[in-house]
Amino acid sequence: MLLLQLLLPLPPVSLPLPLLPVSLPLPLLLLLLLLLPLLLLLLLLLLLLLLLLLLILLLLLLLLLLLLLLLLLLLLLLLLLLQLLLLLQLLLQLLLLLLLLLLILLLLLQLLLLLLLLLLLLLLLLLLLLLLLLLLLLLLLLLLLQLLLLLLLLLLHLLLLLLLLLLLLLLLLLLLLLLLLLLLLLLLLLLMLLLLFLLVLLLLQQLLILLLLLLMLLLLLLLLLLLLQLQILLLLLLVLLLLLLLLLLLLLLDAANFT
Repeated sequence: MLLLQLLLPLPPVSLPLPLLPVSLPLPLLLLLLLLLPLLLLLLLLLLLLLLLLLLILLLLLLLLLLLLLLLLLLLLLLLLLLQLLLLLQLLLQLLLLLLLLLLILLLLLQLLLLLLLLLLLLLLLLLLLLLLLLLLLLLLLLLLLQLLLLLLLLLLHLLLLLLLLLLLLLLLLLLLLLLLLLLLLLLLLLLMLLLLFLLVLLLLQQLLILLLLLLMLLLLLLLLLLLLQLQILLLLLLVLLLLLLLLLLLLLLDAANFT
């Protein structure tokens, strides 16, 4: 009945509706009243869809934020790893530098030890050289002393020979004086000539010349003594002859040993 009434045409009735500015027919109003819940449902659905979209967007945003946070964490981790690697590299460099310093110190110590050893060797060599020089000086001194002693011995031998010769000459002169006093002057002249000849031969040796001069003076003194004491001199001549013979034998033995 209600449907029939709705379908049948009704006279227009004016209702005081403050919301509707225009007066509408009743079926339309009823349709509107029926459609309102549908519209409300549609609106609710739309709102729900919007809410879902918003929620999805929020979820997406949250996911993006999570991804960003994860990326940031990864970046931070990478930075930490890089820092750790840098620290490790620095530590390795420090260790290498320390090792190099230790090696350099060891090399320096070795060089110092080598220098000390070289200095010790040089000192030892210097000491050995000094000892060798001292030994050489001692040997040279000994050789010089030996040479001086040999020269002294030679000089003594020469002096002895000269003395023997002079003694022989004196003996001859004394014998000649005893035998021939008249020939004294001639013998003296001969002796002077012999002495001058010896002086000419020994011009390069001044000491021998002086000795010969002294011997000449001694001969003159002996001649004077001979003139004064002839008898005593005869005995002395015999003794001197014996001494001369002994000295000649000694000189011959020394000359043989020296040669």
